Order: sequence, then structure tokens, then C-alpha cells
Amino acid sequence: MKTYLDCIPCFFKQALAAAREAGADEAGQKKILDEISKSVPKISLSLSPAYMSRIVYGTIRKITGVIDPFKEEKVKSNKLALKLYPQLKERIKRAKEPLKEAIKLAILGNTIDFGTGLSFDLEKELNSEGNFPIFDYEEFKKILKKNGGLPSGGRDGEILYVGDNCGETVFDRLLIEEMGKEVIYAVRSAPIINDATIEDAKFCGINKIAKVISSGSPISGTPTELCSQEFLSFFNQSSFIISKGQGNFETLSEENRPIFFLLKAKCSIVAEELNCNIGDMILKYNRK
Repeated sequence: MKTYLDCIPCFFKQALAAAREAGADEAGQKKILDEISKSVPKISLSLSPAYMSRIVYGTIRKITGVIDPFKEEKVKSNKLALKLYPQLKERIKRAKEPLKEAIKLAILGNTIDFGTGLSFDLEKELNSEGNFPIFDYEEFKKILKKNGGLPSGGRDGEILYVGDNCGETVFDRLLIEEMGKEVIYAVRSAPIINDATIEDAKFCGINKIAKVISSGSPISGTPTELCSQEFLSFFNQSSFIISKGQGNFETLSEENRPIFFLLKAKCSIVAEELNCNIGDMILKYNRK
């Protein structure tokens, strides 16, 4: 997915929010915005919007010295989701179709996001029906049963699951447990917005049920040209890939791979790409 002109104001909105989280005073915030403004003319609209996160957070780190502006919020998200885990596990167990319920909960977990500038009420979201206009569940179920692993030469039964935000990892854990397959769970290589790192994945217990690796990506997304060889070895071989969230959709939507995108559409640009409305919950199979 390319960058649109409408994305540019959003970059500044994100930068201002992150600068405030980093504790920058008004002068510091202005300095950060001034520095980022110098990069705008150099932005290639052919690149994903997620690339701009590298510039935004690199600037914030340089000026404030704060590496992880949303650290406290991330911890809160992880703890909140873990607190909800037992009742969500029971909700899946009671469901008529437990796998479908686990998928829906995983998508609803994508509500947790500090990068969009939108407020969220996770518990309210969980108690709503949710709108799922694109829900390729039958294909998900069929491919999970038929393949769910690597082609010849790989380890049978493995799925590559590309994670997104902190707290949301608990919802991913619920889906992984329900799928009952061997899973490689990939997260960011360094703190960026409220995206999960290996430390966050372990805090939420993902390491108990999956092999956790770093994708190698330092931005809020997973562009393959920035990823590690370890990640690419799984990405290029896997016959079943799950991608969570907008940033991963923005960077992987053009890849010719068997990817299921699970996300909540949180901005007009992504909603337009998916031909849905803002707020819609999506399970989309990449039929390329």
C-alpha cells in the first residue's frame, strides 16, 4: 500500500502525541515537528505510510532521549488484556464455533492502538457485536485444516503469525491456542509506538505456546526489505501466514503470499483500500 497525501497530516498528529508522551515541553514538541517537516519533501509516496514511523520516532529519540515513549501505556495494555484472558478463554469455549469466536476476538484485540490518535474502549468493543463485512472464515478454516504448515522441506504444521500491538498479543494467544498448530510468532525488533516486542510477547505468555522471533523490522509494519533473514525464511516458505493490524497490512498487502489479514480499519485510507468503513473488522485472504 502506498502513502497518500492524506497520510501526511496524520504523521504530524502521531508525532505530537508521541512527543508529549516522551515528556517534551512545548519548545521540544515544536522542535520535533520542525525536524519532521524537513523530511516531508523527501517522502516517497510509493512507500508504505509505515516507513514514516521510522522518521517520527527516530526524531523523538534524538531530541528527547526517550527510546520508548509509550512504555507505560504498553504495560497497562498488557496487564488489561491478561486480566481479560480467563473470561475470553471461557467465551471461546462456550461458543458454537470456537475457532470463529477466537478469530473475531483476535480482530477485536486490534482495537488497542496508540498510533492512530483515536481513543478506544476495549471492554466496550468486546461487548459489541462488531461489524465484519469481510470475513473469509471458510477459507481460513479450510486452509488451516488442509495445510497449516510449511511446504516440503519445512516443518509440518507451522504457521507464521505476524503480531502487532501490545495487549493485542493476548488475543493472538487465544487464537493460537484454538488453532492447535505449531506457530512462529514475529514481533518488532525495537520499540515503536505501542507495537509488541519480544519482551511484550513473553510478558503475555506467547512464548509458552509459540516460538517468538523478531521480524527485524524497526518500523510500525513489516516491509520485507527491512526484515531479518530468519523472518524471511519463514515468510517465504510458509503456506499459512496471519498478519495483524494496519501497519502490517500497509506493508504486506502487495506481497504475493498466502496471507490472512486480521485488522480493524482505523482510517479512511485503509478503509478505502479494503472497500469498507472506518471501524469495520476484517478477515481478508490475500488471493494473489
